[in-house]
Amino acid sequence: MQEKAQAEHGAMMASTGIESLDDIMGGGYRTNRLYLIEGVPGSGKTTLALQFLLEGARRNEPTLYITLSESSEELVSVAESHGWSLSGITLRELVPSEAALRPDDHYTMFHPSEVELGETTRTILEEVDRINPKRVVFDSLSELRLIAGSPLRYRRQILALKHFFAGRDCTVLMLDDMTSSERDLQVQSIAHGVLLLEQMNPDYGAERRRLRVVKYRGLSFRGGYHDYAIRRGGIVVFPRLVATEHRKVSGMQRLPSRIGELDTLLGGGIERGTSTLITGAPGTGKSSVVAQFVYAAAERGESAAMFIFDESINTLVSRAAALSIDLQKHIDTGRVTIQQVDPAELSPGELIQAIRKSVEDRGVSMVVIDSLNGYLNAMPGERFLIIQLHELLTFLGQSDVATLLISAHQGLIGSNMTSPVDVSYLADAVILMRYFEAEGEVRQAISVVKKRGGAHERSIREFRMLDGRIMVGEPLRNFRGILTGVPIYQEAAPRVET
Repeated sequence: MQEKAQAEHGAMMASTGIESLDDIMGGGYRTNRLYLIEGVPGSGKTTLALQFLLEGARRNEPTLYITLSESSEELVSVAESHGWSLSGITLRELVPSEAALRPDDHYTMFHPSEVELGETTRTILEEVDRINPKRVVFDSLSELRLIAGSPLRYRRQILALKHFFAGRDCTVLMLDDMTSSERDLQVQSIAHGVLLLEQMNPDYGAERRRLRVVKYRGLSFRGGYHDYAIRRGGIVVFPRLVATEHRKVSGMQRLPSRIGELDTLLGGGIERGTSTLITGAPGTGKSSVVAQFVYAAAERGESAAMFIFDESINTLVSRAAALSIDLQKHIDTGRVTIQQVDPAELSPGELIQAIRKSVEDRGVSMVVIDSLNGYLNAMPGERFLIIQLHELLTFLGQSDVATLLISAHQGLIGSNMTSPVDVSYLADAVILMRYFEAEGEVRQAISVVKKRGGAHERSIREFRMLDGRIMVGEPLRNFRGILTGVPIYQEAAPRVET
């Protein structure tokens, strides 16, 4: 019964031609309905519409593109830029001819709406009767709005077109470039569904694009904003991550680092299904510790994915190799993947999608984000980072993935060190790495200040990167004040013989 209902639902839907957008919209566009696609010039409306028609042509459905603003030559050029052929799509161009430029052909007794609107409408209806299309695109409503002359006539025209298509088993997209001075809510009320495309231009870096389903009658959809990008081959949509859609049972398997003292400090290692924040001043060895965990996982035959913001892949691999951590060996076999992220070019949604694919397609057991400072720079606003990071960590936890996050403090030593964003309450474990001064040397210390996954050692140990390996020493029991950066040495209390 459920399979039959799903089949009937699929038969009632027309795919958008973009798999991830279908997922957002609950399967695509409901057939035999009229939809409004809104967006400023350059947001990708034409590309979205062409993908919709190309999907219909692929299914051997008759399709029609009615353009009132662009020429057929321009549309073909757009298609060629994506490597498409429009041979299966009927293009009908209704743009003014060159004769309209001659003064003698301007209307004197009649308003253009009284002549041009009727001619345009008649041409549209004749073309639809001739082709009997399953999918139609109007581009754009701004031209129809100007031809109509008045809001009343414009609304009536849209209503008339809606009723005309209602009995023809035809799915219609109407594109609106939002060039009017006021937001047009008239067509929104008429349309069965409304999709809004937005383009933002940050002070630095590439433009960012996002979309939102404003309304969709009678069908549930994934609300909120979803990032998307226009690439060669069409629009790529990155659905907003909803962690509650990916519930699994975590096994809490321990993942040791293969450094005995570090694993002892952590109570045996980190656990799958948990997140670990490694925080400290720059240069204290945070990335090296993470590389060691990744290497140990790969040596056990598991897969790991690293997303790095702050250094190049070559630098990371060479630094790790100097510490006897051979990441390159496992990169060559595919067990370890490293993606360098440019926060000025990559949107947060695209980064989340890359992490999701590594989990769902490759089944990685460990994900690394190095660092949260770079991740913060990729966000359009700091106020959204905590919410999105919470969804990401919940998703990874429910997918039985161990997550390692790196956060660099501002400052090197002392008690006034600060972090650009505090996510310590989100993480299941927090490893603190600090510099401290002792006997005229700058030394490093490591400690675990929080761990929800079980018991851990409360001591502070010395941390060194020496002689081509990572070394974690014995607990620093003869010092106090190490976390302040300026510890005080105190003699050990004498033992009492019994």
